[in-house]
Order: sequence, then C-alpha cells, then structure tokens
Amino acid sequence: MNQDVGVHIVRANDLSDQTPQTSGLKRFEAVSARRLGSKDLWMGLSVLPAGSKTGVHHHGDSETALYVLSGVGRWWIGDKLDTVQEAHPGDFVYIKPDVVHWEENASDTEPVRMIVARTTQDAIVINLEDHPYGPQLTEGRYDHD
Repeated sequence: MNQDVGVHIVRANDLSDQTPQTSGLKRFEAVSARRLGSKDLWMGLSVLPAGSKTGVHHHGDSETALYVLSGVGRWWIGDKLDTVQEAHPGDFVYIKPDVVHWEENASDTEPVRMIVARTTQDAIVINLEDHPYGPQLTEGRYDHD
C-alpha cells in the first residue's frame, strides 16, 4: 500500500513531457499539482538541443527561474528581440511575467540543460509563431531525444 509520507522522489527517467512545448526546446515536468499534489510550486527540466533556437514565446502571468546545469544559453529580448543575454553553467536566469523572448543554444555540439521553477501550477507557454522579429527556424533541426 502506497502511503503519502510527505517526501516524493521523481527519478530522472520519470519526468513527464506532457507540458506545453515551444519549437526547438523540450520541457519536462517533475514537480506539480498534477503529478505530486504541490500547491504553489512547479519545477521541471528544459533541454535546448545543440545548435537549436526556440520559437518566440512568453510565460503569461508566471515568473520563471532557471538554473543552467550545462551548456551556454542565450535569451533574445527587447522590443525587436535584438538584445541578448547569455547564461553559463551555474548561472541563474529570472524571466518576469509576460516578457517576450526566444532562446538559442550557443553550441553546435552540446545541449543546454536547465532546471526550471515557476510561480504558477500551469506551465504557461504562449507561443508567438508569427512574431515579426523571431528567428529563422529550420524544420528538422530539433532533435529532442
């Protein structure tokens, strides 16, 4: 009989990809109300494959914090998405609610792996596929395995 003892271990091979996605990036859900009954916390893992760029998006009312485990990620922001900020392993990234952005992997050989925390139970992802300042995306470039 399974009894809730208040501590849950989510194994690396038990992450769920049943969360909103953006082209060029793979998001995995670990801790959430849906999976574990958490009330205020959502956490997961994002993987930006080598050489990949994401589509333009924002996270609605959710604050997002990232911790870069490996790789070098770039976030393109600003009115014309022409301001870039770069994060390296060990860096934390904070994205305010409703901030439009896209992400790029600085490497053609190494994925960017990031721990993600959000302030909303829904992993809000609002994709802006027709954004006039978005990157050129090439189909078939995004291998998420």
